[in-house]
Amino acid sequence: MNNCLFGIKTGTERIIGIFMMTLIVLTSSTGVIAQQVYNDQVFEENIQSVRIFPASSDFSTQMNSPVIALNAPSGLVLHFDDIAYDAELYSAKIIHCNVDWTKSQLREADYLTQFNEFNIQDYAYSIDTRIPYIHYTFQVPRVSKTGNYIIKVYRGRDESQTVFTKKFMVFQNQLGVGAAVVPPSKTLDRMTSQQIEVTINYSNRELLDPANNTKVVIRQNQRWDNAIFGLKPTMIREDTRQIQYKLFDGSNVFQAGNEFRFVDLRFVRARGRNISSVKMEEDVVFAEAGMDESRKGQGYLEYLDLNGQFGVLNAERQNFELESEYVLVTLNLKSNELPQAPYVLGALTNWGANPDAQMVFNPEFGGYQTTLFLKQGWYDYQYGLPTEEGFDMEPFEGTHFQTENEYEVFFYYRDMGSRYDELIGYTVLNPNKRRIGNNAP
Repeated sequence: MNNCLFGIKTGTERIIGIFMMTLIVLTSSTGVIAQQVYNDQVFEENIQSVRIFPASSDFSTQMNSPVIALNAPSGLVLHFDDIAYDAELYSAKIIHCNVDWTKSQLREADYLTQFNEFNIQDYAYSIDTRIPYIHYTFQVPRVSKTGNYIIKVYRGRDESQTVFTKKFMVFQNQLGVGAAVVPPSKTLDRMTSQQIEVTINYSNRELLDPANNTKVVIRQNQRWDNAIFGLKPTMIREDTRQIQYKLFDGSNVFQAGNEFRFVDLRFVRARGRNISSVKMEEDVVFAEAGMDESRKGQGYLEYLDLNGQFGVLNAERQNFELESEYVLVTLNLKSNELPQAPYVLGALTNWGANPDAQMVFNPEFGGYQTTLFLKQGWYDYQYGLPTEEGFDMEPFEGTHFQTENEYEVFFYYRDMGSRYDELIGYTVLNPNKRRIGNNAP
């Protein structure tokens, strides 16, 4: 097994290229200005199970997108674990970002009423677990402006010791956002893909030069690696105050993919679904997943999934945040050796960003394997190959137009003379409300 707990490296050594903190180069008459682009990233291996979602007692909210209305009655909550014996002082900072996830020109006082450094003081020690950890909980401060945000968590009060960054969004629906999944315009895509058409009704909000001052972002299953940016309106109707995005060039088309595979890690004293064996040692728990094979060429099979997300849950204990074990889980994919190694994709690997997402060929086994360090729960995943355009799941998963996916549409506007992108429209299309609760789906 590839023990991901031991041999810890620094975050900069461990985060792979496509999700590394990148630079956008902006050219102006005065020269070149480099701006940092923020991503969901964990820089230290001792930090695990980082999640941000709307605060709720309902277990299913763990899988919800970290998007919240500006004046929502409850806010967002951040959870993470530190694999450690002693508690650390962690601090958090909120950063307002542009559409492209570069830092906006807003001052901190423009969107926060408090000093922008928050101590994370709510923590508790794990209870009777083989691998000790400390669970941290943090209520994300409320902000006064809409848009994209990063929460940056760092050790002590030293921002150079950042342990992770996490995205969230705040919106205020000032106009109507209509969206629909339609058959792709290109006939060749109709059996494999899904096209998203968007109509904006801005009768309740004055938009100056909407062709240039607005931006639409569409993402599938809460992924940023294949999100669609930069769509141009196909029609702007001043008489009805509508903006339409009904393109025919394929720029608003997503590969539909397949329903997600899953492993049920809610048990350690018994085998959950798709787990072939569990071995409990004195200081660690090992689990072996069943043998996965390519689904390409197979017919579509509908079943419940979490659209690539995961939830922490322990079927044997009540306090699942503190009493759940961390498990070294080996995933197995039957395959001949390929020119490129496949990756495990889903929220469990930050969509391929985690180093252990890349699998290793084992000739004795006759396929690819990798071992992930996961807290007890339910985990969706798929397999994909890296390409210049991102990960391609079709070689292992197939792709079917019937697949149920979740789509989010974000509509941004930058007013004349404004220093930031407002998020003035948001909708969720075909949300997956069929969540697992205390029992398997």
